[in-house]
Amino acid sequence: MIKAGIVGGAGYTAGELIRLILNHAKVTLDFVYSTSNAGNKLYAVHADLLGDTEQSFTSNINPEVDVLFLCLGHGNSTAFLEKNTFSTHTKIVDLSNDFRLNADMIFQGKEFVYGLPEVSKEAIKKANYIANPGCFATCIQFGLLPLAKAKKLENDIHINATTGATGAGVSPSGTSHFPWRDNNFSVYKPFTHQHLGEIGETLETLQGNTPGNLLFIPNRGNFSRGIFASIYTKFEGSLEEAKALYQHFYAGAPFVHLTDAPVNMKQVVNTNKCAISLVKHGDQLLIYSAIDNLLKGASGQAIQNMNLMFGYEETEGLHLKGTGF
Repeated sequence: MIKAGIVGGAGYTAGELIRLILNHAKVTLDFVYSTSNAGNKLYAVHADLLGDTEQSFTSNINPEVDVLFLCLGHGNSTAFLEKNTFSTHTKIVDLSNDFRLNADMIFQGKEFVYGLPEVSKEAIKKANYIANPGCFATCIQFGLLPLAKAKKLENDIHINATTGATGAGVSPSGTSHFPWRDNNFSVYKPFTHQHLGEIGETLETLQGNTPGNLLFIPNRGNFSRGIFASIYTKFEGSLEEAKALYQHFYAGAPFVHLTDAPVNMKQVVNTNKCAISLVKHGDQLLIYSAIDNLLKGASGQAIQNMNLMFGYEETEGLHLKGTGF
């Protein structure tokens, strides 16, 4: 058994992470750090944990934990690690965007590895520090990785993807307020979303050169969780050839599933799965990709990375069933 600690325990991703750890056969939850909730029961904030644990939030940190999950707001992980020291044996999985880009991966002598298991499984197994990918980045990359590996991303790549309200985090804002979000749909950060950097770096590494322009339109949906991405780009081969590329690339990926049927989010919400389907129209290949933004896009992927780092079965603690009805 290993001991896990969570910092920034009051958010949506932390709530899912707590739930996964409590049900993981090889991990115990040592502490959940939250200064604003210290002394309160975990289920006082994460109501779905009622009956699962009597553990409370704490303002104390155990620097000897085996694995530390940072569920802090973007930009706050670096500040936290500057103020707090952990054992040399403590492995860290950061769920912010602080260490995802190549230029930011070395911090205080710690070398972070970009934690997308479907690309970097062997590096993750050897790593002590993981930069967990972003939710949009995960969903979109799964739709494009096989094409990058085959050096097929030479033309513009058009991406339209919609995320649920939990993607905005637990802190209320004008665009996450229920009366605004309900029965509504909107675009935000067109062509400039912060996840474009990590997507571009992964694709360039796989392809060996700069891919075509990533033309990304992110949307806010009026549902709670999930991401659905529609991606299209020029592809000269047949649909059967495209499917063969995807099947080969994801042959060893237990959570990525190619289907001939239309993809829908209920296939993946509440799971660590990604569902992908392909359509060919003229010289354009259309890729549908769907994930749960809080699981495969955040906490589930963090547990998957932890499993690889500690030599556990990759799927340990992640046999989750979606709600199809």
